[in-house]
Amino acid sequence: MPVSHSYLPNAHKEMKQCRITLFVKELSVRIRKELIREGSFQITATIILCLSMAFFVVILGIFINDHVRKFVVSEEFYLPQLTKFSPLSPWSPYSQFLCNTSLFSSPTSPPLNSSTSNGALRDLIAPKELWHSMSDKELMWRASMVPYVVYYPFDRTPKVAFMFLSRGRLPLASFWEKFFKGHAGLYSIYLHTSPEYLTEMPESSEFYKRRIPSKPVDWGKATMVDAERRLLANALLDFSNERFVLLSETCIPLFNFTTIYNYLINSNHSFVSSFDDPRHIGRGRYNKQMWPTVTLPDWRKGSQWFEVHRNLAVEIVSDVTYYPIFKEHCKPPCYMDEHYLATLVNKLRPEMNSNRSITWVDWSRGGSHPTKFVRKDVTEAFLNQARYGLNCSYNRGLSSICFLFARKFHPSTLEPLLRIAPSLLGFDP
Repeated sequence: MPVSHSYLPNAHKEMKQCRITLFVKELSVRIRKELIREGSFQITATIILCLSMAFFVVILGIFINDHVRKFVVSEEFYLPQLTKFSPLSPWSPYSQFLCNTSLFSSPTSPPLNSSTSNGALRDLIAPKELWHSMSDKELMWRASMVPYVVYYPFDRTPKVAFMFLSRGRLPLASFWEKFFKGHAGLYSIYLHTSPEYLTEMPESSEFYKRRIPSKPVDWGKATMVDAERRLLANALLDFSNERFVLLSETCIPLFNFTTIYNYLINSNHSFVSSFDDPRHIGRGRYNKQMWPTVTLPDWRKGSQWFEVHRNLAVEIVSDVTYYPIFKEHCKPPCYMDEHYLATLVNKLRPEMNSNRSITWVDWSRGGSHPTKFVRKDVTEAFLNQARYGLNCSYNRGLSSICFLFARKFHPSTLEPLLRIAPSLLGFDP
């Protein structure tokens, strides 16, 4: 049957509409699939984000809880005992960042209770044993630690640290023991000897178990300064040590303990000999390779035997700037023990120093070493000459007491010293 011409356009139109309808339906299905897929991704991302936030909140809660617990424990440990505080020292030029600023005032803090006085705090503020296994680097790091809290949470009585740099035995030990007798709690003793010297002092001696870990020392070399810094660092581990005096086995005290203790504890300055010597044995030893860290105008000379306040002692053991320069470039005929400390104090804290030594020696006979005194030299007149030979500055005034110690005394001087001591120095016979 023949197809009508009117039917053909209609059929074509219907087919076109059908195709459009199918396309629209297919497009609609694809859009729904994409939306479902995108929605699933968003849901998944939301779930992951929520889980991450929940995990972070849990970790943060644990962290905060742990630190709050530590803070509460520390408050319970310290605060009940700090009912009174020691006043700050009026003269310390950098007391704002050192804890050791209550320098010479009497401590007013109550003592620790029994639960803490025998525990970790006591071990921290005053180690029971001087012997340890720390290297010099570890020791200097440990000794340089200074708390920012300016008040001591314990009953602190300032002590004088007597640091003996000796080759071996102390031939004048019995004289020193009379000096220390009756003054326990006001002093500490530290002994640096040659490593091969292993003889221990009697248990009844003040020097019993007072040796620190030591290393070999060579006169005029950097090892001498190493030993001095080692003594200082070990003494700084006791937080009650306020003043630090370096002595040798040939040194003697020129006054009784009370006089020397009060002189040092009440002093506004340290006692480090430091002066500009224009001669070849002074400025002539300066090495230009030290420039610019150490310049010629900085260069100073002084006595090896010093006495320093705790704040300055911390500066000395903390020095990592000048010490390496001296160790590398100050070698004989430059003697490090005569120049390092004198220059360091001049560079860092000149206002804290008196620029004089409190250890008397006799250089009148010349030579590279001072006079060594023997038995026949020791008389009351001789000792009084060292005790009251001149006047000097002390706390912005004049004092007839300038030297507290003297050297070099041969072992043969022990007998006359013990004989003279009761009447001259007030020691018990």
